[in-house]
Amino acid sequence: MGEIACREPSGSRMTSHSNGDTSGATPLPAGSLAIPSQSPAVAHGACLTIDLDAIVANWRRLAAEAPGAECSAVVKADAYGCGLAVVAPALARAGCGSFFVAHLEEGIAARACLPESDIYILNGLAPGSAPAFAEHRLIPVLGSHEELAEWAALSEGQWPAALHVDTGMNRLGLRVPEALALAGDPLLARAGIRLLMSHLVSAEKPDEPVNARQIEAFAALRQALPGIPASLANSSGVFLGAAARHDLLRPGYALYGGNPTPYRTENPMRPVVRLDSPILQIRDVEAGDTAGYNARWQAPSPRRLATLSIGYADGYPRSASNAGRALVEGVACPILGLISMDLIILDVTNVPGARRGTMATLIGDGLDIDAVGQAAGTIGYEILTGLGSRYVRSYTGG
Repeated sequence: MGEIACREPSGSRMTSHSNGDTSGATPLPAGSLAIPSQSPAVAHGACLTIDLDAIVANWRRLAAEAPGAECSAVVKADAYGCGLAVVAPALARAGCGSFFVAHLEEGIAARACLPESDIYILNGLAPGSAPAFAEHRLIPVLGSHEELAEWAALSEGQWPAALHVDTGMNRLGLRVPEALALAGDPLLARAGIRLLMSHLVSAEKPDEPVNARQIEAFAALRQALPGIPASLANSSGVFLGAAARHDLLRPGYALYGGNPTPYRTENPMRPVVRLDSPILQIRDVEAGDTAGYNARWQAPSPRRLATLSIGYADGYPRSASNAGRALVEGVACPILGLISMDLIILDVTNVPGARRGTMATLIGDGLDIDAVGQAAGTIGYEILTGLGSRYVRSYTGG
């Protein structure tokens, strides 16, 4: 197949998504297309590989931090760009019973592949949407008196909901005094409240005073509203200790390989995403030559340049221009000039063996999503959720 084939880890199963013949491919969710795993990455020119076993291992690692609590999974934004229809069933098979998404539409998609799981909708109850929640057995996360009243009028205790209290984020949720005032109010039973939750502001920085304030406020809420299971810990919150964990963990980013403890330890999570692209063309340039739009890069000396078939339309951020790197034969090669819609230029002067078809790794082998985000002046969350749909997308394990 040459060097442009997506690499397949030894002993793993790989399923590829793209146009073409489906003979011999592992069955995929409805609406997916497949090509045999051994087919070269010519349909797009870049391979996005997602390790389902690593996602499951990360979920188990997080669950082990709080053996007495349930560990759910946040699968919003198409499972952080990794593919809801494939990732969520893999987690369900591993024992995950509760899932969180942001929007009603995401919840409906999740229900199609999670027929028996609890599915919570984080962004609340839009006016008039209550019947759709009930039809698809989705659980709204209610964050205002208006939402509580609208859901209670439909539910009358028959359909469950979660209550979101804002303990410091100032986005969604009832304010703490409003929630405390609900103590003993029959509205909670009519709305079927089965989970009390809040969201940590700065859990990845354990020494931030806001963490202690939120943990204290949430403890007061639990005391005022007894008998309702509670959830506070996101990915980083899982590592803040028992006072933050409660009954249900809600990890998201860490499931997909993001570092939940960036200010304390090396990343305890296994890497999940790998992005490779073959070199399209090699050229030599002289000192003073420029490359890319607007001539933003100029060669300081004779250099050897390689062009990749990937760009910002694929979710690789333009802000990584003249800042990011890719690995070619293990050598870190700078990205030169402006990243364009479909192409990226690398300096491969220090890789004499690089040629047309040699693979360049943009995520993987030490270039994790946090490092890629930092180089682009953003965060790994944005890198993950921005991953485009044009790649040859493959899954291993699961």
